[in-house]
Amino acid sequence: MSTTTLGRRRQADSWLPYPDTDAGVRLYCLPHAGGSASAFRPWIGHLPGVAVRPVQPPGRDTRLGDAPHTDMAALTAELAEVILADAEDRPYAVYGHSLGALVAFEVLRTIDRIGGPGPAHLLISGCRAPHLPASGTGVRLERDMSQDRIVAWLRGLGGTPEAFLSDPRALAMILAPIRADLVVKNSYRYDPAPPLEVPITALASTDDPQADAASVGAWRELTVGRCATHTLPGGHFAVFEQAEATLQIIHRALRP
Repeated sequence: MSTTTLGRRRQADSWLPYPDTDAGVRLYCLPHAGGSASAFRPWIGHLPGVAVRPVQPPGRDTRLGDAPHTDMAALTAELAEVILADAEDRPYAVYGHSLGALVAFEVLRTIDRIGGPGPAHLLISGCRAPHLPASGTGVRLERDMSQDRIVAWLRGLGGTPEAFLSDPRALAMILAPIRADLVVKNSYRYDPAPPLEVPITALASTDDPQADAASVGAWRELTVGRCATHTLPGGHFAVFEQAEATLQIIHRALRP
């Protein structure tokens, strides 16, 4: 194995921390702001014919020593390279939740620009379509916001255990990546371009303060392929709280 190939393999291993099941379609799963690959770990082994590949951004969990990205272009360029190297010539799809959906979208546009093989499907959840005007609802978080305000925001969204939010050491571990991810999100500007040639599945939830069903449904305008929209009961993290329903939707979207 050449030094270059070995370096790429190590890079991929840091981004993809869980063992490869090597089953059929590879599904790269990108987490929400401050989130980690562990959010998708329970999905591994529960999608027949699909190798769930949770993505670990730098600055959290197994990559605490790595500086988190604060620039969308740099983040998506590196991640596009990782996905293409790991997928090789096998079919793949990309799933992103919340900020992860924006990152997934830009990764696909990066892959298209560099002429890489495109995915079989894009799946997103908990995220307004990026071409829509900024919403007047919800909370805009800034990098320099106080810890108390960020904690209040996390409590409002749900999905983060109270024991975690009340533990100063645990909280300290997630604040840095959250602040970095906020820079990525707040500095992001949608650049108009031809729509994707990839089918999209978009998941909304009934009580998500960040993305209502109409704004999630607008992802249909970003592809010339088919777009299916599903709405689950619940809040911003309904796709994880109702994992069985979510996995059924994913299975139907990815089956041949």
